[in-house]
Amino acid sequence: MKLWDKGISIDNKIEQFTVGNDREIDIHIAKYDVIASRAHAKMLQKVGILTANELVDLLRGLKNIESQIENNTFVIESQFEDVHSKIEFELTKTLGEVGKKIHTARSRNDQVLVALHLYYKENLGLIKEKTKTFFESLLTLAETHKDKVLPGYTHLQVAMPSSFGLWFSAYAELMIDDVYLLNAAIQTVDQNPLGSAAGYGSSFPIDRELTTKDMNFSTLKYNVVAAQMSRGKSERTIAVSLGSLCNTMSRFAMDICLYMSQNFGFISFPDALTTGSSIMPHKKNPDVFELIRGKCNKIQALQTEMILITNNLPSGYHRDFQLLKEHMIAAFEEVKDILDIFNYSIQQIIIKDIDIHNDLYKYLFTVDNINTLVIEGQSFREAYQKIGGQVQDGTYIPDTSKKHTHVGSMNNLCLNNIRKKFPE
Repeated sequence: MKLWDKGISIDNKIEQFTVGNDREIDIHIAKYDVIASRAHAKMLQKVGILTANELVDLLRGLKNIESQIENNTFVIESQFEDVHSKIEFELTKTLGEVGKKIHTARSRNDQVLVALHLYYKENLGLIKEKTKTFFESLLTLAETHKDKVLPGYTHLQVAMPSSFGLWFSAYAELMIDDVYLLNAAIQTVDQNPLGSAAGYGSSFPIDRELTTKDMNFSTLKYNVVAAQMSRGKSERTIAVSLGSLCNTMSRFAMDICLYMSQNFGFISFPDALTTGSSIMPHKKNPDVFELIRGKCNKIQALQTEMILITNNLPSGYHRDFQLLKEHMIAAFEEVKDILDIFNYSIQQIIIKDIDIHNDLYKYLFTVDNINTLVIEGQSFREAYQKIGGQVQDGTYIPDTSKKHTHVGSMNNLCLNNIRKKFPE
């Protein structure tokens, strides 16, 4: 069944190519098509296109479909082009002629668009919640290990003293910036496009404010052309926000892989969280963090894909937009999984004791020691040359007693201030 069927048969090869794998992808938005169809039916009854009895029948039919979706028994068979045609077929099969009225005053264009907006809005919220959970785990670890020294590096060379508290809370605070972008994406999709039909509105006296309120959108996308042009733009905005969060997690996962290696040996994880080698019995591989890194890097490429599919399209609807759904929905599902497994794994991290008196870290405190000389009255340049000379001639002896007390430093992490910054 096709919503655009006019009784003309279509070449099977053309049909297979144009439908693609929409049936499998559309399972993810089936719930949201029901929500939108329910709001649309209520609106049609209010403006006099449906009778009160017809509305009751349609709401009952939609409730039955919603139950199938919730119970994972809803199936989009091969004879259906997509979820929208399947739902209309089921309503017509159950209710007869009234089922055929559900499509009145809407197009498949705004039907798809509103379902996607609802899906995006809810799943951006879920990702934000999972990010908050991960954020809290990192701040807890920062508090627990705030006094554990961790060598800091620049250019992968030993640089200055850091701490595990500073490391964990650094990634926590970076996630706040990611949530700013998630909030921007939520605001972008929290606009009701239903009623834009094929992109030019309808001659029916529809009530778009009613459907906006019923679906809990914050506002309308008022201009019907703008509503249709938001497809592609919304996906680009979302891809930026997901990519930013994934960039933070990818860098964190890289740190973990580095710090787990024998050359660093700063952290470890229980054997159950690592994998082995088929020929090297000593191996404890950080596969979960390598996969997190790789998956996050793949998702960061999504923005480029969304741009290239849509950047030179003129106004109005184009079938190119169909290609946005697959990888966008896959990215949402992947990011949720990554956040869950990262949070689960990081809570089992084992922090090792690091001997800062090891010769590897002998020069970790040169800057602190320069600062001590400056406080004692020497100019910075004079103190720099003095410590530098000691390093060169092998007479440098580190003083590890200096504290970093300013806001945001290793001995003043300001964890409560960071926690308060997390956006609503």
